[in-house]
Parts: sequence; structure tokens; C-alpha cells
Amino acid sequence: MKKIFTVLISILLIAVLIAGCGKTQKNTTIKVGASVTPHAEILEVAKEIMAKKGYTLEIVEYNDYVLPNIATDTGELDANYFQHLPYLKNFNDENGTKLVSVAAIHYEPYGIYPGKTKSLDELPDGAVIAVPNDTTNEARALMLLEAQGLIKLKEGAGLTATVLDIVSNPKKLVIKELEAAQLARALPDVDLAVINGNYAIDAGLNVNKDALAVEDKESEAAQTFANILVVKEGNENNEAVKALIEALQSEEVRKFINEKYEGAVIPIF
Repeated sequence: MKKIFTVLISILLIAVLIAGCGKTQKNTTIKVGASVTPHAEILEVAKEIMAKKGYTLEIVEYNDYVLPNIATDTGELDANYFQHLPYLKNFNDENGTKLVSVAAIHYEPYGIYPGKTKSLDELPDGAVIAVPNDTTNEARALMLLEAQGLIKLKEGAGLTATVLDIVSNPKKLVIKELEAAQLARALPDVDLAVINGNYAIDAGLNVNKDALAVEDKESEAAQTFANILVVKEGNENNEAVKALIEALQSEEVRKFINEKYEGAVIPIF
């Protein structure tokens, strides 16, 4: 009898082990690429929320707009948080990547910042204005310059506008295209610069205090350029991704954004 009992126990243990091996373990770690400011800072708040849900959020900081998308497409990252939808679509088209937006988190108003010239009224003929050199961000910068009456763009150019679409330039302004990350550093060498929100913040600039002109929150650009959480196509329903979306769109994150950035970053959830 004792022998039979021992055999039954052994069979039961083997069955439990087999069942355990067949069970898919829940992946509780998610690796996310982000620009240093404000994205990585916002993710640090989400990290605490994720921890309470049993998830580990690993944040990898980047200083450019290309590498985090490549890393997400290859699977090195589970997600990234640094860009807006027009940039993502353009990146997919140009690089053959298959990345998708899963959530809109915040909006960063563009601003025109003073360099050698301290006001728009003082802007001389032939002044040099630096703008981002990537397609969607350059268009956004040019639209802001147009809104101030400094240039006029070809009708319908919109969010694909480049310097080639400038049809009127009464002050003969020189539009200098630079990598977005270099714009703030270029301020001492140009008259003005139109700077992306995250790079302005990273340089210690506040769009509400330092900019000479700011995008209207009702403008086409403001309605289009929300910063998004991005994953590779097919990973939209990943449980860790869903948990991260909930964390990023929480009241804790909303409060942090409003208090930390004082209008330079605006939550849109």
C-alpha cells in the first residue's frame, strides 16, 4: 500500500511539473526608449505606478529621433516615447519599419526663441533663422514663422512644407536647416531658432517664458503633433504595453506634467 501511495505521489508531482512547464510565464518587464526631456522624466513617474502593478519599466534614454525607432522595430525595445504621429508615418515610409501608435500622451508647443536678435520687431533683413531639418518638424516650424507674418508658404503646403514652398520672404530671411537636437545650441550663432519642445526644455528654455512666439493651441500643428507611445505592429495588445498606457494616462502623470513643466508640456488625455 505504501508503495502504491508513493507511486501515485510521484505521478502527481510529474503532472504538476509538466503543467508548470507548459504554462506561459507573464512578461513583467517592458523596455522603453525615450528622449531625455520630458519623456524619460514622465516615464519615471509611470515607473512607480507600473511597479505597484507588478511590472518593471526599464527606461533607455536617446538623444536623437532615429535610433529608438530602429531599436523598437528590431525588438531591442518593447516601445518608445518621443515622437508625434506625422514623424512616425514619415519614418515608416522612408525606412520600411512597421511601427504603430498605441496612445497619445502630451503635446509640446513649438516656440520661436531669440538668439542674436531679441525680438521679432528688431529682426533685420537677411536674418538667419534656424529650423529643424526633418520633414514634419520643419513644416511645423515654417507654419509658425508664417503665422507671425515673416514668410508665406505655397497654398496647401501644410504639414509637408519645406523651404522650397516659401513663396514670399519680404525680409529675405535665411532659413537654416539643422538637426533638431542642435537648435538650442545654435542660438548664439543665429538670429532666431524654432525649437522642438523637448529640446527647448532640455536646454532650460520655457516656451511660456522665453519664446517670442508660440503655436496657437487651436492651430493645425497643435492638433496634429501629440507625442505618442509607439510599439512594433502586432504588439498593441501586449499586457505590459496596456499597463504602461494606463500608467502614462493616469492622474498622477497628469499632475506631474502640469506642475513640472508649467505649460511647456500639456497632457492631452
